Amino acid sequence: MPSVVVADAQTSGKKKNNLKKADLAEKEAASIVSENKKEKKSKNSKEKKRKVSKITGDGAEEDGSETSSELGEPVNSIGQKRKKMKFEEEREELEEKEADPNAIVNFRISKPLREALKAKGIEALFPIQAKTFTMILDGSDLVGRARTGQGKTLAFVLPILESLTNGLAKTTRKTGYGRAPSVLVLLPTRELATQVFAEFEVYGGALGLNSCCLYGGAPYQPQQIQLKRGVDIVIGTPGRIKDHIERGNIDFRSLKFRVLDEADEMLRMGFVEDVEFILGKVEDARNVQTLLFSATLPEWVKQISAKFLRSDKKTVDLVGNEKMKASASVRHIVLPCSASARSQLIPDIISCYSSGGRTIIFTETKDSASTLAGLLPGARALHGDIQQATREVTLAGFRAGKFSTLVATNVAARGLDIDDVQLIIQCEPPRDVEAYIHRSGRTGRAGKTGVAVMLYDPRKANISKIEKESGVKFEHMTAPQPADIAKVAGADAVEKINEISDSVIPIFKAAAEDLLNSSELSAAELLAKALAKAAGYTEIKTRSLLSSMENYVTVVLECGSQIHSPSFAFGVLRRFLPEGKVDSIKGLALTADGRGAVFDVASEHLDAFLAGQNNAAGVRLEVVKTLPQLQERENSNQFRGRFGSGGGFGRGRGGFSSDRRFSGGRGRGGFGNGSGRGGRGGRGGRGNSGGRW
Repeated sequence: MPSVVVADAQTSGKKKNNLKKADLAEKEAASIVSENKKEKKSKNSKEKKRKVSKITGDGAEEDGSETSSELGEPVNSIGQKRKKMKFEEEREELEEKEADPNAIVNFRISKPLREALKAKGIEALFPIQAKTFTMILDGSDLVGRARTGQGKTLAFVLPILESLTNGLAKTTRKTGYGRAPSVLVLLPTRELATQVFAEFEVYGGALGLNSCCLYGGAPYQPQQIQLKRGVDIVIGTPGRIKDHIERGNIDFRSLKFRVLDEADEMLRMGFVEDVEFILGKVEDARNVQTLLFSATLPEWVKQISAKFLRSDKKTVDLVGNEKMKASASVRHIVLPCSASARSQLIPDIISCYSSGGRTIIFTETKDSASTLAGLLPGARALHGDIQQATREVTLAGFRAGKFSTLVATNVAARGLDIDDVQLIIQCEPPRDVEAYIHRSGRTGRAGKTGVAVMLYDPRKANISKIEKESGVKFEHMTAPQPADIAKVAGADAVEKINEISDSVIPIFKAAAEDLLNSSELSAAELLAKALAKAAGYTEIKTRSLLSSMENYVTVVLECGSQIHSPSFAFGVLRRFLPEGKVDSIKGLALTADGRGAVFDVASEHLDAFLAGQNNAAGVRLEVVKTLPQLQERENSNQFRGRFGSGGGFGRGRGGFSSDRRFSGGRGRGGFGNGSGRGGRGGRGGRGNSGGRW
């Protein structure tokens, strides 16, 4: 019995102790809850404190009484702030994803690369980049096509870099001294190669990848040293890449990517054999991913695609069969202008259309580029005869804004991405429509707007052909008249005068009062003359609407019947004008309706022409205020380099042919009895009236 009593007592004592402990536990729990409520903490505060302690590494006690030695704040407060910041970042990222499906946060882009993009102001990918990124990152061969200026370069740069550092190519990529390249990028021009190299340097540098750029015109030895030390990415032109392969400087055994950018231009520039040689040097193409980007897809590009890309390749074509192939964000303007008036007209076009931005002027020949650059204040020339080092300095200066006008041949037409190019001027229609697309595409890039002005001779150029094949709808404008330019210059002069300090007034006031007292003109008229002088105008000249020549006026002739040919128009003029006056007219062209002819008359002879019409019944001469639509003729320049071009009116010099099949053949006869010289190395043949060969 005693033992049972003792046991009961022990049991009772244990129960009391347990009750006390329970009471204490409840009180403690209540105290904790109360404290947590006061401090606005969660019920699991101790666990949170331990996590914060691990994050901050400050060894805070569980009671939260310790503070961070670095921040001087309670550890719980630090943890809450960090969690709040993380929550805010996640919320902002979610908002970005929902706001724009092409936002960079929607793609498998690593944080260092994402930060490098944001530093460049890039928050979202362009369509060609967004549509191809995952395909390339997942290992597919690809043919990509988009309009010029739509970001094709980053379309392959970004996924290649991600694959090398975080994707499929990471595990097999070679590292260390003397490593063979993982990436080869082929481009048609040195300028485009250096531009793509710069992109790889910026974004690849953020990921610890090394690039080199190989092109002709630069010394071999520095390039050889770079390759020997080891690089991850090789960018270059076909000719120099081929040279390094033949010298044994490039090893493709570790290659993971090969890229052909502007593939259609490689065809045009004659790199077909070099490109096929280089692509054929990859022994095991099964482990190499091939990417081909182009603005157009001529037959050779399709053949390259079929021969060197896998059969399951992907194709992303953002142009397709759409009629509009040129940039849609560019205003396309055509202006009539003779070759002799270009240097007079171009400065006025820049004043009217550049909006203070950069201007690129395209010429057909290197000599024309150098000559025109010498005539335009502050302009620089860029073409193939200029040494590479000078070309690089010129481009760098143009990008930096040291000068605002660049005069170039087609060397600058492909791929160059220069900020704030507001205006493109083409001195004459190009030989093919693709050239127009790429030239005009140097402005209006990356979603910006721009203006492309093309000068043409109304008697020769076939503008409708370019319109039809490019999908462009040209605005037909006449040249800015000197009076219009003077108004713009006057507004600039007013701004400059307003910037002058008032401190000069006392010094010049006496001279101003003397001028007012001695002149018969009003104060406003004298100020107008002063503004004209400040703007560089001493007189206002006339300008032809037909040829844009200064001190000429455009006149239309109508005789009440159909005017079938220029010779018929000349015959009508000779009926009532002296022979010398008729011979002085410039650039006669027929109107599209066939009922008139327009031509230029020197301003000093205009009165004699207008008075002479009184001597011929049924004839009307009138100064043109708006240039009528004119008859178009096929531009013989478009056939140069193919069949040879024949004479125009009278005698003309034929072109040469780059096609050996026509070497030694006859040149093409022009209108009338033209004399055309045949292909290179051939004997000139005589073209008959309307003859083809």
